[in-house]
Amino acid sequence: MAKDPVCGMFVEESEQALKAEVRGTTYYFCSKTCLETFTRPEKEMHDLKIYTAMSFILGVPALIFSWVMLPLGAVPQNLLLFLLATPVQFIAGFRFYQGMYHAIKARSANMDTLIAIGTSAAWGYSALVTFLPSFFATQEVYYDTAALIIAFISLGKLLEHYVKGRASDAVRKLLGLQPKMATVIRASGEEIEIPVEEVKVGNIVVVKPGGKIPVDGVVAEGHSTVDESMITGESIPVEKTVGAQVIGSTINKTGLLTITASKVGADTTLSQIVKLVEEAQAARAPIERIADRVSSFFVPVVVLVALGSFLGWLFIAGSTFTHAFTALIAVLIIACPCALGLATPAAIVVGTGRGAENGILLKGGEQLEKAYQVSIIVFDKTGTITKGEPSVTDLVPLDNVSEDEIVRLAASAEKGSEHPLAEAVIRYSKARGVKIGKPSEFEAVSGQGVKVVLEKRQVLLGNRRLMSEAGIDLQPFEEKISSLEDEGKTVMIEVVDSRPIGLIAVADTVKESSREAVEDLKKMGIEVVMLTGDNEKTAMAIAQQVGVSRVIANVLPADKANVIKEIQEEGKIVAMVGDGINDAPALAQADVGIAIGSGTDVAVETGGIVLIKDDLRDVATAIKLSQSTMSKIKQNLFWAFIYNVGLIPVAATGFMNPVLAAVAMALSSVTVVTNSLTLRRFNPKRWKGRLSHKTRKIKEVSEEKMAVDPVCKMTVKESPKAIQSNYKGKTYYFCSSGCKAEFDKNPGKYA
Repeated sequence: MAKDPVCGMFVEESEQALKAEVRGTTYYFCSKTCLETFTRPEKEMHDLKIYTAMSFILGVPALIFSWVMLPLGAVPQNLLLFLLATPVQFIAGFRFYQGMYHAIKARSANMDTLIAIGTSAAWGYSALVTFLPSFFATQEVYYDTAALIIAFISLGKLLEHYVKGRASDAVRKLLGLQPKMATVIRASGEEIEIPVEEVKVGNIVVVKPGGKIPVDGVVAEGHSTVDESMITGESIPVEKTVGAQVIGSTINKTGLLTITASKVGADTTLSQIVKLVEEAQAARAPIERIADRVSSFFVPVVVLVALGSFLGWLFIAGSTFTHAFTALIAVLIIACPCALGLATPAAIVVGTGRGAENGILLKGGEQLEKAYQVSIIVFDKTGTITKGEPSVTDLVPLDNVSEDEIVRLAASAEKGSEHPLAEAVIRYSKARGVKIGKPSEFEAVSGQGVKVVLEKRQVLLGNRRLMSEAGIDLQPFEEKISSLEDEGKTVMIEVVDSRPIGLIAVADTVKESSREAVEDLKKMGIEVVMLTGDNEKTAMAIAQQVGVSRVIANVLPADKANVIKEIQEEGKIVAMVGDGINDAPALAQADVGIAIGSGTDVAVETGGIVLIKDDLRDVATAIKLSQSTMSKIKQNLFWAFIYNVGLIPVAATGFMNPVLAAVAMALSSVTVVTNSLTLRRFNPKRWKGRLSHKTRKIKEVSEEKMAVDPVCKMTVKESPKAIQSNYKGKTYYFCSSGCKAEFDKNPGKYA
């Protein structure tokens, strides 16, 4: 079964079913009305305006002539009311009969069922009184009631369409960003302008300053800054040089760019974002099942209550037929569960749209609900907390040599190497504006470093093994080298003609946003863990920089999912944040997989939430957004339930005019959607919400001191009750007595 994305009814996924395919996704519909609402919202809005206007133009006179007697000799009063109300009942109200028909076919019942039954009862009884007056003791009719009920419900639908249209602005804005034309260079060198749909992968595209980049691609020539705010939400333009990735629909600001197209059509980043947002807005959250379960028995119960009210007033209380009939119609109209059906999808549409505007893609209502319950977040280290590429962090002169000279010689020596550390040194030299030379001799020593002859001097750049084999004494500098290594850095020693002149420390540096992101999550009461395949010393050095207390190191890629599973077995709701192929199994295992958008396609496909920007602060923003959305859903459900439960007894008394019931019913739907629209004001910096009860119970981990078991490398709490042992004046903590026994056998091996 599929769910109609417009009215929420369940529809069988058959060949005969009404369906439409939009950007690769098939949607099923219960009726032609819902199909047109989804595929042609402009036509649906136009028709609804006409029917609403017609209902009021004919319904208001029907109300007036129900109370004002016509002059003698004119058209019979009831016949005139019949002529006014009938077009409203069967033209403007035809959509309700359609909805009831399709509901019956699906062996279900919906709000259209109640409206069709209620208005048909009022109109049908009135028609019998008009044309068979001798069979009835009273000549009172209810044409005005039927007409105005349809008028006010149509008005409510019109307002609802308008409000829901504003809720879907995010998708329309995204679609409007895509350029229509692209300038392509053909093999002959000729530049021609073609529709963007005709651009193929591998085509060379030219983008002038101020123009929109038509497709995703790689810069082949040129240098510029690109405004990516419409995709990432980042206001500062990003510098692009040869080899840089560019995103379709972003704006080239300053220079001329020549781009090789890598993704076109439905594969572009923008198209994928639109598809994800549409799928998320059509998806159902688990909490929506509450409304589904209620609606499944709600309509039959309402019909029974309405009949019971009618029969009770007429035969038990001895009231007039008018009073009893008024109660029946009022109950049917007031109980329409449209507000209940809108409560969840309205909030999800606005929430996911607001997320897209902030560079956060939520792949459905289920992800929103799970993110709200997260109690622990596990971050991958490389490429997630860190930048994923080595950078020069320290430069230590060992002799009377300037820093620029140390950098110049090192970069010149590494010029012929393709090692990542060599690339880091060369990038650093360019950043400092140091000119590099060309060595006359070059030798790369695998796993050790390089040997070169530069300006008739022998230059060595590498690790301890290279220096040891060259007979270089490092003892005078051992303390400084060890200090840098203790910080998790790789140290390269630079030697010129057997004389050490400097140390260059390289490390995978932490992203600027990482520490702030961790602090924000801790303030929210969420436990933060770092998971990495690196050794424990390097991992702890990074963890200290960003404020993570719990570290799980030396984990093979294949074992990351098992670690997530073990944490889940502790009864915690786990979110995993990663960016690489090796993170995909862990992202899938986690309750919520959060993929960094700059990462691999596999990670992005596996994640339930995708962060377009390479900014970890968006992890907290995603959770805050899920909390705000869930809060709106609960508010909507509360008011929808209170409305139906509270007003049905009032209607059953017979003292509520059915027209007022229609007004209240329409306003309830608009209220629910309007309440959802307040999510458009969501701002993570002003967020003052509260997380789920599961999360609130988690103590802030930063308050607890953590240690690493020297035997198994597990993280344990430094508490008086913990298993511990002393060796050479230092206390060591263990996860089990087995690890302690192993340590006590040979403490020198593990200390």
